[in-house]
Amino acid sequence: MANAPKHKPLMGPDALTDASTIEVLERELARAYRIERALRDVGLALGTTLDLDALLRLILERTTEALEAERATLFLLENKPDKSTDPPTRWEMLLVSRVTEGGSIDEIALHLGEGIAGEVARTGKVANVRDAYKDPRFSKAWDERSGFRTRSVLCVPLRSQLGRVVGVIQVLNKRPGINEDAYFDDDDEALLMALATQAAVSIEQARLFVSILDKNRELSAARAQLEKKVQDLAVLFAIERATARATTQADLATAILPEAAKALSARTSYVVLADESGDLNLLHLETDAAEVVDAALIPPDRSSLIPSGPTSVRLRRGGLRRLRIKAGEGLVGAAIRTGQVLVVPDISKDPQRSLRIREALFPRGDDEGAPTAIVPLLDESDEAFGALAVIRRPGDPVFSKDDVELLRLIALNASTGFQLELAREARVREERLTTIGSLLSGVLHDLKTPLTVISGYVQLMATEADEEAREEYAELIHKQFDHVGAMQKEILAFARGERTVFLRRVYLQKFFTEIEDHLRHEIARRKARVELRVQLHDRGTVRFDEAKITRAVHNLARNAIEAMGERGGTLTITVNQVPGALTISVADTGPGIPREVEERLFQSFVTSGKATGTGLGLAIVKKIAEDHGGSIEYASSPSGATFTLKIPQDAANPALKRMPTGGG
Repeated sequence: MANAPKHKPLMGPDALTDASTIEVLERELARAYRIERALRDVGLALGTTLDLDALLRLILERTTEALEAERATLFLLENKPDKSTDPPTRWEMLLVSRVTEGGSIDEIALHLGEGIAGEVARTGKVANVRDAYKDPRFSKAWDERSGFRTRSVLCVPLRSQLGRVVGVIQVLNKRPGINEDAYFDDDDEALLMALATQAAVSIEQARLFVSILDKNRELSAARAQLEKKVQDLAVLFAIERATARATTQADLATAILPEAAKALSARTSYVVLADESGDLNLLHLETDAAEVVDAALIPPDRSSLIPSGPTSVRLRRGGLRRLRIKAGEGLVGAAIRTGQVLVVPDISKDPQRSLRIREALFPRGDDEGAPTAIVPLLDESDEAFGALAVIRRPGDPVFSKDDVELLRLIALNASTGFQLELAREARVREERLTTIGSLLSGVLHDLKTPLTVISGYVQLMATEADEEAREEYAELIHKQFDHVGAMQKEILAFARGERTVFLRRVYLQKFFTEIEDHLRHEIARRKARVELRVQLHDRGTVRFDEAKITRAVHNLARNAIEAMGERGGTLTITVNQVPGALTISVADTGPGIPREVEERLFQSFVTSGKATGTGLGLAIVKKIAEDHGGSIEYASSPSGATFTLKIPQDAANPALKRMPTGGG
């Protein structure tokens, strides 16, 4: 420095006899030892600590001691938010200082170029000021604010290993020695530069270490979040897999509730669903059932109904119970009504709780202090149709935001599953109603035969004087009413989900004699001339449902008569037995089957344009044949059509084994 004094020679020719020179030498040696110790201590300390605050404190303490200064200040360049606007809209580079005074560290901030330290940071040049108050760069405001009196200043830059200025370090007020002015000399400057070099390297290492620690903490947090996401996905996958295998609401609840309880560390869980009546059905997983219920679905038939008055409870293996509650009842009712998530710290103290639900779920009253979370189940229109609830053990932590978010995801999957199940049940009901409608159409179609026969015999009775003949007609009419009654029973059985064929021993001679009589009465009522031939090649006994086969033969014969039209023709019924089956063929001499309906011949409501046709006759015949485990075949040509009904008589036929049999 231009104004720095030069050292006087420590020794002259007569130095050994000069007492003052010996005193100076001793003092210089003590100073050199102190400097060497400071450099060694700082070097060792800087290599052993990576705590930035502790490192800065050590640098300032050793620097103050080594340079015999009253105070040391260290500034680091840091990117800080600009506080000139509220809230801050930009960032700026500032010098942030740590000042040692009385064993503590104070912090201040400077802009680049502000004060002596700011100028050194901006230019990268050393500043050695003997009288601070005469230097225009010095601001007296610092002394006025702190009460400190600054005399001399030595400030050097801190440079990184790449030579970039990362801060400055300065010492204030050289302590006065014997016969010396209180200012910093070239040796002080060289020492501070050496300390600054070591400090800059160690500060960079400490900052790098802190950055690595921060990154590690971020990675650890990210890893924990990722692991939680993986666990959440595993829960959702398990629910999705179980949902795909479920066939009823109970199966869905059995699959979903254990997973929900386990994922949220809950004691128990339950789901509430609205039904068509507007009331709610509560499906509850019993206490600690999540620990014993396997993810595999429990067959629905493994259940027992326990009557309990108006709120019947169904107990299922694995802990699933049913409870019927009123709409809007309890916390779940409130969640469904509002469509909002409810998180309750203590379910026993919430004023919205339902005492009936509490008694059913916690008969011992051991829910005090138990946190609960309830999430509504939403349909495609975001309307709540149910709710999913989980309850923890007393004293467990309240459900967090992450817990609620996971419960929302589980509820979303559950909503999809229950919506699909509701849609499937609605589809089954619709199909059942459609099928019942088709069945009624078929029965109404087949009612024409017995009603026609009854009408014919009633007309004969009106003109018949012979009492014995009248009794015979009455018996035949009574038998037709039996056929009508059988059709009625068939509809009722189907409505109850029963699909049966009543097998009994039938004498072919008697059966087809009655068929022939009925058909001749029907032919007699028509204008067209039709010749009826019944060729009975087997007159023994067979087993089939007499009422159903009667319907089938009448349908085939009626179709044949209508196919021949006004020209008339020959109707031939041939009965025979082939190995393991009875065959009944109905042939006509009409124009054959039109090509446009041939591929859809046995479908419902397919007709070839007959004025009174419904398109149900052949569909009914095919159904009767299949119910017997048999089949219906046809052959067609321009000279007529033949339909052959094959009824198995082999006892090994699986279809026949499932059928109830009658006597006779």
